[in-house]
Amino acid sequence: MLLLKEVAKRIREAGYRVGNADITIVAQAPKLAPYIDEMRGNIAGALDTDTGNVAVKATTTEKMGFEGRGEGISAAAVVLLV
Repeated sequence: MLLLKEVAKRIREAGYRVGNADITIVAQAPKLAPYIDEMRGNIAGALDTDTGNVAVKATTTEKMGFEGRGEGISAAAVVLLV
């Protein structure tokens, strides 16, 4: 969260604001559905934007790859700056 807050600060200093953020987390376990709303709130707070501007999704690889074997978790994020 500290890194994300610093990035948000630099975005604002450059004259931009976050339009929206779309995040996908890939993990076989744990099940993340119970935590999605809390994650959205934390990310929105760090980015200084509304929770409605942040989408967080979780998926699995159906037991394929390092995520499927439970060796790690990956994530991808796309952020629209306005």
